[in-house]
Amino acid sequence: MKDRFIGPQKKSIMMPRRIPDSTGLSTRGGIITERDPDFCIVRLRIPAGMIKPEQISAIGKIARKYGVEDLHLTTRQTIELPHVDPSRLDGLLADLRKNGTPLGAEREEVVNVTACLGTRHCKFGNIDSIGLARELDKRFLGRELPVKVRIAISACPNGCTSERLNEIGITGTRKPIRDPGLCTGCGTCTFYCKEKAIEVVDGIIVLHKDRCMECGFCIMPCPFHIIQGEDPTYKITLGGHRGRHPRIGRHLITVNSEEDVIRVVERIITWIHRQASSGSLLPEQLDELEFDAFRKDMHAMIFGEVS
Repeated sequence: MKDRFIGPQKKSIMMPRRIPDSTGLSTRGGIITERDPDFCIVRLRIPAGMIKPEQISAIGKIARKYGVEDLHLTTRQTIELPHVDPSRLDGLLADLRKNGTPLGAEREEVVNVTACLGTRHCKFGNIDSIGLARELDKRFLGRELPVKVRIAISACPNGCTSERLNEIGITGTRKPIRDPGLCTGCGTCTFYCKEKAIEVVDGIIVLHKDRCMECGFCIMPCPFHIIQGEDPTYKITLGGHRGRHPRIGRHLITVNSEEDVIRVVERIITWIHRQASSGSLLPEQLDELEFDAFRKDMHAMIFGEVS
């Protein structure tokens, strides 16, 4: 694996002192050094934070077997096992693999993909965020890059996963379609619009497109099923960051299918691998990496035109 860390202290800082280089474990991104460098934290791979009851029970048994007293639930919807004795890593990782919850990722690579419950469970969801997260995890998790890349998916603009504060964010949107000739002007939809983009004017519903976030919340409550919606779309942002200096990701492109999302993410990751440099965060590099030109390339790839 390419060595991205500089300086004589990198091994003592980045990896537990008791992991010999010959094991190969010192290069695994899901192993993190604790404050006491004789112990480590093991981060698991749990795409979208979805896990079977029997798997989570087994994690508890595995943790006890290897002397782990507490489990940590992370902001990236995965589980960490703290204070692990590095001499027991081989057996621990083997047991975790058998459980279907193997070692995850943490360094300059694609880390655990997060997602809300989406259309499988949430009444506000516009897209199947869980299914998409699992597919992106299967294709990209652990992909080595010059910078850490987080991917998050929210099935609607409520942003429950803070997807726009991730290097790659995906938001499910749905544009409402209303028929003024059929609308009764009852105003039910106005109570569900959080942006005040719908109002009743002289008994007629008016949609202010400049305020609409295309969340789709006004579609289902219509008692007469008059407000319809276009097919869901996927709004992709790039260069968001939570951390010490939070930034909202820039809108890159909006696409119409999961297949297009995967194509765009593949192209983004290839672009980052070829163009980005280590030592600074992705959002700090976007202008230098000619984000606007890359955005035009994405539109040309998906739609065959420059936008």
